[in-house]
Amino acid sequence: MPEPTKKAASAFTKKPKSSEAVAGGTVVFEAETEKTDTKVKWQRGSADIVASEKYLITADGNKHSLTITSISKEDDVVYSVIAGSSKVKFELKVKEQQEKTENAAASSPASAEGQPQASHQQDASAESQQPDTRQDLTGLFLEKPQSGEVTMGANITFIAKVGSANLIKKPAVKWFKGKWMDLASKAGKHLQLKELYDRNTKVYTFEMQIIGAKANYSGAYRCEVSSKDKFDSCNFDLIVHEAHVEEIDIRSAFRRTSCDGGEEAGELDFSALLRKRATHVSNEPEVDVWEILKNAPPSEYEKIAFQYGITDLRGMLKRLKRMKKDEKKSQAFLKKLDPAYQVDKGHRMKIMVEVADPDAEVKWLKNGQEIQMSGSKYLFENVGNKRILTINNCSLADDAAYQCVIGEEKCFTELFVKEPPVLILQSLEDQMAMKGERVEFVCEVSEEGALVKWEKDGVELTREETFKYRFKKDGRKHYLIINEATKEDCGHYMVKTNGGESVAELMVQEKDLEVYQSIADLTVKARDQAVFKCEVSDENVKGIWYKNGVEVKANDRVHITHIGRNHKLTIDDVKPEDEGDYTFVPEGYAFNLSAKLNFLEVKIDYVPRQNPPKIHLDCVGHTPETTIIVVAGNKLRLDVPITGDPAPTVVWTKADKVISDTDGRVHVETLKDHCIFTIEGAERGDEGVYTVLVKNPAGEDTADITVKVVDVPDPPQAPKIVSLGDDWCNVQWEPPAFNGGQPVLGYVLERKKKKSYRWMRLNFDPHKGLTYEAKRMIEGMAYEMRVYAVNAIGMSRPSAPSQPFVPIAPTSEPHCLTVDDITDTSISLKWRTPERVGAAGLDGYTVEYCKEGTDEWVPAFEGLTERTSVNIKNLPTGEKMQFRVRAINVAGASAPATLAQPVTIREIMQRPKIWIPRNLRQTVVKKVGETINIVLPFQGKPRPKVTWTKDGEALDPKQVGIRNSDFDTILFIRRSERKDSGKYDVAVQIENMEDKASLQIQVVDKPGPPQNLKITEVWGFNVALEWKPPKDNGNCEITGYTIQKADKKTMEWFNVYDHYRRTNCVASDLIMGNEYIFRVFSVNMCGLSEEPCTSKDSAYIQKTGIVYKPPTYKEHDFSEAPKFTHPLVNRSVIAGYNATLSCALRGWPKPKVVWYKNKMDISNEPKFRMFSKQGVLTLEIRKPCPFDGGTYTCKAINDLGEAEVECKLEVRVRL
Repeated sequence: MPEPTKKAASAFTKKPKSSEAVAGGTVVFEAETEKTDTKVKWQRGSADIVASEKYLITADGNKHSLTITSISKEDDVVYSVIAGSSKVKFELKVKEQQEKTENAAASSPASAEGQPQASHQQDASAESQQPDTRQDLTGLFLEKPQSGEVTMGANITFIAKVGSANLIKKPAVKWFKGKWMDLASKAGKHLQLKELYDRNTKVYTFEMQIIGAKANYSGAYRCEVSSKDKFDSCNFDLIVHEAHVEEIDIRSAFRRTSCDGGEEAGELDFSALLRKRATHVSNEPEVDVWEILKNAPPSEYEKIAFQYGITDLRGMLKRLKRMKKDEKKSQAFLKKLDPAYQVDKGHRMKIMVEVADPDAEVKWLKNGQEIQMSGSKYLFENVGNKRILTINNCSLADDAAYQCVIGEEKCFTELFVKEPPVLILQSLEDQMAMKGERVEFVCEVSEEGALVKWEKDGVELTREETFKYRFKKDGRKHYLIINEATKEDCGHYMVKTNGGESVAELMVQEKDLEVYQSIADLTVKARDQAVFKCEVSDENVKGIWYKNGVEVKANDRVHITHIGRNHKLTIDDVKPEDEGDYTFVPEGYAFNLSAKLNFLEVKIDYVPRQNPPKIHLDCVGHTPETTIIVVAGNKLRLDVPITGDPAPTVVWTKADKVISDTDGRVHVETLKDHCIFTIEGAERGDEGVYTVLVKNPAGEDTADITVKVVDVPDPPQAPKIVSLGDDWCNVQWEPPAFNGGQPVLGYVLERKKKKSYRWMRLNFDPHKGLTYEAKRMIEGMAYEMRVYAVNAIGMSRPSAPSQPFVPIAPTSEPHCLTVDDITDTSISLKWRTPERVGAAGLDGYTVEYCKEGTDEWVPAFEGLTERTSVNIKNLPTGEKMQFRVRAINVAGASAPATLAQPVTIREIMQRPKIWIPRNLRQTVVKKVGETINIVLPFQGKPRPKVTWTKDGEALDPKQVGIRNSDFDTILFIRRSERKDSGKYDVAVQIENMEDKASLQIQVVDKPGPPQNLKITEVWGFNVALEWKPPKDNGNCEITGYTIQKADKKTMEWFNVYDHYRRTNCVASDLIMGNEYIFRVFSVNMCGLSEEPCTSKDSAYIQKTGIVYKPPTYKEHDFSEAPKFTHPLVNRSVIAGYNATLSCALRGWPKPKVVWYKNKMDISNEPKFRMFSKQGVLTLEIRKPCPFDGGTYTCKAINDLGEAEVECKLEVRVRL
């Protein structure tokens, strides 16, 4: 399972932001770091910026700035600032001054052509030129949607990005097509709207995706974004190109039902169009309309046809009649292919059909191309009547449409190949590396050749960054290689696939050169060899030898060697001039190793034959009280010079036990002028006082030598975790039981994830104390810790690991704690959840209170509450109380959220007020039998008295239910009736204060049938009908009539007109020789009347030969001078919102209309649009400003005269 990610803390407290500047100008980018001593580096692209006349770099404490002067178009690139392991990118957009002028001029002719979007942009440009009188729009888009082109059937996505760093409220985005069509209501199968938010950059990304583009999707679109008092919009276009496909003859949709005769045989079948129309209207799962019609009564046919978009009712009725017969089955297929199949990538898929003829030959097609037998990919099987196509090792290329063909018959299906997610089988491991070392992250995924993405601290890694990172694939393993690690490479590295992710941390430390063996002082006799030897931790480090400050050069007698970590200076045939101070200085490090070479001059004097023995410890730099220290495991060799004549015998003892001369681990060797004491692989038991005794006939001499064996310390006990945080913990441990004979210099700590085997060192320099704060851990991840003790000899073995622990922290404090309500003895509080919850989650909240001036906090209730509101009761009236809320989780309680000031427990009188919802300000219309449930919110304290009346009388409690609460009242009628219509009044009263409101309820029903349907005239193939409106209109307006006809022979009814508005009509295209009767239904918002009005008489359509003579009428003269039937009205509007002025005009010939503002013709002004429809004249003023106020005149002129009307328009500035 992939490990959870943890975003590393940023080194910046203030980050530079992208900016725009004009060519030739100057721009300043500012950044602030968390620490004052942080080194900051600025980059242009991927190259470092050096301070110059063009680039001015300043640093003041933790404030850093980059100033770019004399900006040109070449400076329009991406910049970045780097501090530690944090890197922030930002952009500089350079604009030419001439481009702004040209763009403003180019938008004017576009507006003159009358295009809505161009005109809208021109208006915005014009407003920006008059900042004193126009609304100043604030640009909110970081990235605007761009115009695009797409082929029919393809997909396209438009993207808009909005920055929210400076916004108080979340931005709201609307997408429009044309001027007014809001696309939010059209979202579905072919249109999807998405919203994403990036918490790091605080940028909202809004996407509009068009799926399967059609020709009618072409046009102008608009994206509007608003946030509180800020607004911005952007226009873009979509062009849909026709796909190059075969031309389809629409006449083929109107196919005939019979194939026996010629072209005119059979009846037209509209099923193809009907199915298509039904699918277009509904986005719900496809249903069989004909099954619904077969099972529905005839009275529901019209309702079903309207619901599924069937307009040809006559064709529908004919098809329903034919459906009584059995459908013709396929002659070639007994069982066709299923509509679709799905298979996982790499699996096998079988597609099967059953044929009627066992000997029939079938063809299989893929995307219209015949599938040929090739290799083992496709396998064709014939088993009796079954034909099987097997596809082995399915890939994405097999995702296609397939057909099975027998002769002229076909059946179709689609195969969908599902690609499984790529899982991470081997997670990344934390890495600890020294500066300059090679670092390699490796992970293993579930599929070879899978695509993975590498990120560092949330930023994707690419090969473009100076080839620092190298990516390698080896089968299912993926590698990220960093050749030479630096301190900037520290951070969290993540690998992502489409099925998971894994994260690991990289820590890079500077190398400290350690001295494993230092050079020692030497005392050498003449013509002997002197060897200075040292060993350091890095075998690549070179060094220089000095004698008394002068570099030593190699020659025939002096040899300098460097083998691995060992450096050696060898001097052969030592001479007196070789005596001095010798120093070894490692290159690149500020320390040295020194030792002294002492030349021992042997003087030969005449001595008597009898010379008592003497031990010369002072010759080798030791005194009799000297303690010799040896590291455990090392070899101790002590050369002790002795004199005496005759040659003395030497005896070594320890604790009165003689040490033999045999070759053991501790042994002695006696030569002519000195004796050698050797300990091979020193151990702790070798410590003690060793006594050397020399004896000859002339006397004896003794000396004591103290040997101390030092070792690394014992490992400490297992550490304990004393406290935890979200990404830190405090560790405590005890000193080791044995310090190895040397004082403990400090401790080194390591940690690892519980399920990992790799330990990561937390400190390289020994830590002095017995507690340590470990940081940079991932919240919610289980860890273990262990400790090493360090003394001058080295590092101990590791301690036992600590108990596993998980870094977690309490949540942040709840915010927005407010008083929701208050009474004489109780208070209601509400708050919002903490901004940071963390991996420990949130268990609940505790609420406490105390009296002002005291610190005694009392819990408001026992236990925790999961709600973000609470009502505290039984409080003392009149007392000033303070309240606080804490969030609780496993890690403990958060910081408290408190009120700004104490609250007095006393109810506040509030004037009663009824808030009528917008939908109740108009007449509430309900159908008979529907439930009426009206909720009216109100305010008022204490709880007001609510009274309902209808038309001035009290309500009947058996019919109407009333429910009242502290903040609203509900009127409820379970089954409404016509008598429930009327005016309802509600009054809310508190003592002598009262507020009233009224609402109108209208209960409607189906209308009654029309009256007195009669046939007024019959001529040719036409019949004139006339009737009267129904007596009962169902308590609402009659919206039309449905007229039907029937031939007396068949008595099958067919619609003549639907939703016909008048009370007379003419039925045309009747068949000669038939006799017809007619009936009419009334229609209102509830539907058709229950019963129709049927004509008493019938109309017989006579055969040809009868000539109808139409009556003659005197032509009427409609000429009339212009006359305004409705004048203009004075208006007062708010600046920034479109305003319209309307009036009504009558006149013939059609008058010419001219609009004036303050007696000036405004016909050609792009700010105004004039409309004329059915005699109604409208002037639209786009987003008026105070400058647009004045007197507007509409003047109409024709050959018979002229007329004019005027009004005044006041434009108020929006507050």
